[in-house]
Amino acid sequence: MAQKPSRIKQRRLRIIPLLIVLALMVMQIGMVIAADEADFEQVLHPLTTIYNLVKYAATIIAGLVLLFSGITYITSGSDPGKREKAKNMAMYVIIGLIVIWAAPFVVDLILGN
Repeated sequence: MAQKPSRIKQRRLRIIPLLIVLALMVMQIGMVIAADEADFEQVLHPLTTIYNLVKYAATIIAGLVLLFSGITYITSGSDPGKREKAKNMAMYVIIGLIVIWAAPFVVDLILGN
């Protein structure tokens, strides 16, 4: 008979964390439903500001790297390795800029805003 109370105790110990997680999920859903669009925009504004800062800094750095790759291409002479390296550098920079600048449009497209 000593084992029965310990089994019941073990079951309770297993159920308690599940109930806590369930209660937290219900509270989170309630908070999400209660939040309106203005609250969401208020939370999103600092993130948008940081994203814009990173986007413009990356654009400036990409411009400098494109300048460097152009100079490398021009000064490569007849060395096909340097020319290929400069072409690849420019291509990757342009692809990176497209990804950075197109990201908000893709997110808006997915969210349907």
